[in-house]
Amino acid sequence: MSSGVGRFGAAPAPRRADASRGRWYVRGRAMEQILPILGVSVVVFVSTNIDDILLLSAFFADPGFTPAQVVAGQFLGIAALVIASAACALLAVRVPDGWIGLLGLAPLALGLRGLWALWRGSRAREAGVASGADEADAAESARGRHGSSASRFKVIAVAGVTLANGGDNLGVYIPLFSSSPAHIPLHAAVFAVMTGAFCAFGHRLVNHPILGTRIRRFGRAALPFVLIGLGLWILSDALVLVRAG
Repeated sequence: MSSGVGRFGAAPAPRRADASRGRWYVRGRAMEQILPILGVSVVVFVSTNIDDILLLSAFFADPGFTPAQVVAGQFLGIAALVIASAACALLAVRVPDGWIGLLGLAPLALGLRGLWALWRGSRAREAGVASGADEADAAESARGRHGSSASRFKVIAVAGVTLANGGDNLGVYIPLFSSSPAHIPLHAAVFAVMTGAFCAFGHRLVNHPILGTRIRRFGRAALPFVLIGLGLWILSDALVLVRAG
């Protein structure tokens, strides 16, 4: 009797052990598949957005932009790049050569606008007196930092620069998404985390005890020139449209 109980009672234990080992095996295989994808996502994002550190530092150093506006604009720009790349990958759409270069108009316009503001401010300081219009502009700028419409414009401005600077990213993201459409959400999640890390690094760089003072001192003056140079560099890719015409 005791042997029968032992025979029937001991039988389920190996089945439970086999089931547990099976679950661990499945989880291990899933991690083996996910980890390389995560690594590729990180490498792709860093390699295609490393120059954003300079832009983020310049925006964070400009007192005309709040950190929240810069972060929101950066996330919005990266999200637009990911959505556009995913749409092109899923619909098998190829962006014609040269058209992406037209995105350079956005940073070029913002840079020229900032350069004009710097020139007006320099003229006012040289004259040693602020006109009524200058005082009104200064008050408007102070209100604009927190005004809803002006704040939205600055968020869109940062997003536009991010989108224009990431035009070449489409050439990397679209083939990546096309090769594995099921992994697009995973790539997007990694890109979101890396965007937050880049924003944190840029903000930390501007507020560094040693480097931060110099960056903040020249950030506002340097930003228009950085944007103008970036815009002209991106627009150079659109020259193919002129040659084709």
